[in-house]
Amino acid sequence: VISKLILVQLQSFPKMISSSAKLQGQIRSPNQLRQIKVRIGTIQKMFGNIGGNNIDNRQELKTQILEAVKDLQRGLTASESDKQQVDELARKLEKQNPNSNVLESSQINGKWRLLYTTSEGILGTKKPALFRPKGPIFQTIDAVNLKAKNQETSPFFNAVEADLEPVSKSQVKVIFKTFYILGFIPVKAPETARGSLDTTYVDEDLRISRGDKGNLFIL
Repeated sequence: VISKLILVQLQSFPKMISSSAKLQGQIRSPNQLRQIKVRIGTIQKMFGNIGGNNIDNRQELKTQILEAVKDLQRGLTASESDKQQVDELARKLEKQNPNSNVLESSQINGKWRLLYTTSEGILGTKKPALFRPKGPIFQTIDAVNLKAKNQETSPFFNAVEADLEPVSKSQVKVIFKTFYILGFIPVKAPETARGSLDTTYVDEDLRISRGDKGNLFIL
């Protein structure tokens, strides 16, 4: 907050100089005024970086993340080096989360498409290629009613519904209730089918979450 207030003052300072000091003869040439403005611009950039939640910085990190994961088949073909790079970028973006109270933000609600994960269970890394999900995978979050649904598409359209129980401003316990085999055959989830999910970043079009087993999810 303090850095933002200082930045506002710095942004208005060049106008103050040109309207007062210059008229009073304290700045003797346009060149002097330009030099002062350049120095002020440098200070503004410094405070912009200190502020952290710079929109341009966030957008740049988001672009880097999307570029890093685009050819990884949701993480299926990711090497250890790829995983490390994506995790480092995600951690940088998490520090700039624009929503301090994620579960009360309307931006978390909706149907999110999975772009990348380290979860072997979701990727089906231990299954024969024939039985791995091929089409998009979605997660629907309804933080108002504390409901969630994970849904595969082709070839099997498996899904699972869950209840959510908040434990912090960003983290929920996940209590799985019903599995749907082939998308329409309901199977009651066992009592042990539980987990947790911490949404560490969310904005209007990107979400980062981390599971209780240390898995990373980018949607």
